[in-house]
Amino acid sequence: MTKTKHKATPKVLLGIVAVLILFILTLAVYQVDSTEYVIVTQFGNPVRVVENPGLQIKLPDPIQSVQRLDKRVQVYQTTSIELLTLDKKSVSLDYYGTWKISDPVTYLKTVKDKIGAESRLLDVFSSSLGVQLGQYNLEQLVNTNQEELKLDTILNDAVAYAKERASEYGIEVVDAQIRVLNFPEANKQSVYDRMSAEREQMAQKYRSEGSEEAAKIRADAEKEQQLILADAYAQSQQIKGEGDAEAIRIYGEAFQKDPDFYEFIRTLETYEKTIDGNTTLILPSTAEILKYLSGNSTQN
Repeated sequence: MTKTKHKATPKVLLGIVAVLILFILTLAVYQVDSTEYVIVTQFGNPVRVVENPGLQIKLPDPIQSVQRLDKRVQVYQTTSIELLTLDKKSVSLDYYGTWKISDPVTYLKTVKDKIGAESRLLDVFSSSLGVQLGQYNLEQLVNTNQEELKLDTILNDAVAYAKERASEYGIEVVDAQIRVLNFPEANKQSVYDRMSAEREQMAQKYRSEGSEEAAKIRADAEKEQQLILADAYAQSQQIKGEGDAEAIRIYGEAFQKDPDFYEFIRTLETYEKTIDGNTTLILPSTAEILKYLSGNSTQN
């Protein structure tokens, strides 16, 4: 029995040593993910930042410890805040911002974690938006005329201002956008009235432009009508002249063939044009026009 016990002792010691080594390795070896920064601290002070993913080695705890920080872009949202415009109108903003850690050591020293970071971002975003909105009037935030709107300029300037402020905490502000732009109840009616007046002004402008265009179209149509009528009249006069010339030619040919018959026909046409049932003529009996009615035509 004694010999067996002595033979087992080295195995037990070997097992204990293996467990101790494994335990030390668990305290000294750590893994870094591709989505995170790992800050190695020695007695609470940062000594290095590890960004490359994979297994890494450090001194065992409690000599050295690790702090893990998310390196991905994160979204920060807040409840509505009220700010004043340049013309002292109160507006309510519901916005969000995107950010990421740019300097892990500064971040750890100043804000420590995400809760601390979002607390600082609340001040940064609110102050940056407040500064920018305070430089513009309300009509530059809400307007039916796209050229007068300055929201894009406001947001770009606010992001630039927030970037500068947030860099003090090891944070990079990526972007900021307004989700909802609203107004306190006391201001809503005045905004609606102004928007209605702008719409009415725009409608008047469109009606005026429509009337002007209609008048132009009518003027062009009347001008075209006059040109068409003038052209038609010229053509009719030309045709009439050609017809009269043809008639004169025919009359001339008829006169040359039988002057007496031609004179007789022309006299009958004159009777037809000048005498009807209501016509009274007072003429001397020797009038040329009556020669075919007096019975002397045969003698002549």
